[in-house]
Amino acid sequence: MTDSTPLQTQSQRTGWLQSAKGILGSDLAMYTLQRLAQALLTLLLASALCFAVIQLSPSNYLDALKQNPKISPERIKELSQLFGLDRPPIEQYWRWLWRVVTHFDFGDSFISQRPVADLLGERIPNTLLLSIASILVTWGIAIPLGIVGAVNQNRWSDRVLQVLSYIGQGFPSFITVLALLFFAQSTPFFPVGGMTSINHDDLTELGQWIDIGWHMVLPTLALSITSFAGLQRITRGNLLDVLRQNYIQTARAKGLPENRVIYLHALRNAINPLITLLGFEFASLLGGAFIAEYFFNWPGLGRLTLQAVQSIDLYLIMGSLMMGAAMLILGNFLADILLKFVDPRIELNDSSN
Repeated sequence: MTDSTPLQTQSQRTGWLQSAKGILGSDLAMYTLQRLAQALLTLLLASALCFAVIQLSPSNYLDALKQNPKISPERIKELSQLFGLDRPPIEQYWRWLWRVVTHFDFGDSFISQRPVADLLGERIPNTLLLSIASILVTWGIAIPLGIVGAVNQNRWSDRVLQVLSYIGQGFPSFITVLALLFFAQSTPFFPVGGMTSINHDDLTELGQWIDIGWHMVLPTLALSITSFAGLQRITRGNLLDVLRQNYIQTARAKGLPENRVIYLHALRNAINPLITLLGFEFASLLGGAFIAEYFFNWPGLGRLTLQAVQSIDLYLIMGSLMMGAAMLILGNFLADILLKFVDPRIELNDSSN
């Protein structure tokens, strides 16, 4: 009995190493190439559709400038030629697409007169920071609550959690944001707008990180409150299904501790479907981040996109939408890879179906 544990540990390590080599081998390379081809085609179709929708607008950025008597018609014509707005829409799209493919150049923003790529580079990390923090908070709350609900099925704790999940799912994102804004205005404990304080530059490096984290509390909660409810119910349902399986009953009959049965055997199988939802969860959080960024004045991609749409800033709209779509595709891809690591039995070619 004393020698079986090291042998089992060594066998487990060998199995993990072999599965990791398989993932990093030809299967992953072929799967990556397939998903890359799908992503490029998706981005191409999305860019064409977005450009066509923008062209349906009855006005453009220059129409607002024409109302300014201080801007001469000659200057309007010069700007039209500079931005390529004097060309047919199809030619505008192909010129923009060629610059993106060959030089990763999304053009210049009409408003700021800066390259769109620079503006996206400044805003994308802020949106990712907010979305990733929301995912961590959501999963950190939903998974434990789902386990508690499944283990204590039909008890008072389970019923309370079910009521809370129904309430959480029933609140739209903007209602949650408005409620948090009302709470923030009632007490000065949490900052409402922006990403940093006025004296941010005067703080130490640790103080700057704490300042950013303090400003993230409300927008992170706004995204997490509406997301954890559905994930908690799915966790509870999956774990209940697994706990009814024969191998769980066998493990209990062998006298294994209940905590080991739940967390080592049951939870590992119950969490696999949740990982497949990680990409969709990231997509919903990214969409909700647009609302949170707008109301909390968070300098992210969502707020930048809304400003671009309001000003009909053509190239900034296209660049923002393309980066948003690319982030969604990347999130789904990483979710599939993570699922393969958690359960090596799952084939990558089948996980995307």
